[in-house]
Amino acid sequence: MSELPLDQVRTLLTVVDEGTFDAAAAVLHVTPSAVSQRVKALEQRTGRVLLIRTKPVRPTESGEAVVRFARRLARLELDTRAELGMTGTEEPTRLSIAVNADSLATWFLPALSRVPGELRLCYELRREDQDHTAALLREGLVMAAVTSSPDAVTGCSVRRLGRMRYVPVASPAFTGRWFGGRSGTPAPEVVADAPVVVFDRRDDIQDAFVRALFRDPHGRRGASSVHRHLVPTSEGFVEAVAAGMGWGMVPDAQAAPLLRAGRLVRFAPDRQIDVPLFWQQWKLDFPALAAVAEAVAAEAAASLDGGFRRPGPAPTPVPGS
Repeated sequence: MSELPLDQVRTLLTVVDEGTFDAAAAVLHVTPSAVSQRVKALEQRTGRVLLIRTKPVRPTESGEAVVRFARRLARLELDTRAELGMTGTEEPTRLSIAVNADSLATWFLPALSRVPGELRLCYELRREDQDHTAALLREGLVMAAVTSSPDAVTGCSVRRLGRMRYVPVASPAFTGRWFGGRSGTPAPEVVADAPVVVFDRRDDIQDAFVRALFRDPHGRRGASSVHRHLVPTSEGFVEAVAAGMGWGMVPDAQAAPLLRAGRLVRFAPDRQIDVPLFWQQWKLDFPALAAVAEAVAAEAAASLDGGFRRPGPAPTPVPGS
């Protein structure tokens, strides 16, 4: 294949980052027509469709490969300029990282505080469910991600971080009304039909918990499809459960203080779900990214498998994990 013209590669990256041809044109200080011509020329050179022309645009599988190349090229260019003394000392290094909301609300920000300050980093954190953060890596939109997948994205390395434990909780009033206030685990049918709080439409952990209660991990029965509240923030999710809107699976670290305060109770004390977490990042000799990876691994070691947990029964694994 012919070489890839760097101006066309950079243009494709800008279109993906900005979302539209018009926005990319404004950033590049050219006309939208010029942007479109560069992308079309790159598609002709590669013999592949690289962009799906939606709003915002989305890279195709071939486009993702070019975007990953473009982002690595931009990183290498910055490093080379720094080595040549062409980068001003005021300019910080920017890192884009995808992380799930529950990690962001519990252990991930303390991990970043472990990174040496002299590295002068700026973070662009993209919040996404741990089952979907790897997609941002594949698309070249981030340099690293906290993900639930142990399978490395092309061009990335992967390391295990640990497991985040989720416990089934509800407010005392909710437990009394829907579960009869009895100790022990309610009948699966009762839990399945009770109002439930979920993070968003892709949040499956409450459904996985119900399937585990039915001892049918591949069954269709999940949590209530009628009384289902969507609360798309980690902190808001916990507050919704504590307010009695429904039951939910809450990270152990967030549940612990509310359990001690009596605002939440575990209605199935012998049940929980453990979600495995992994760190994936570009295979690139980039000291700043390596430093972040070490800080993340160190905080995860202190906070996940051991740090947030209290002694308890054997965990219920996530189906398919």
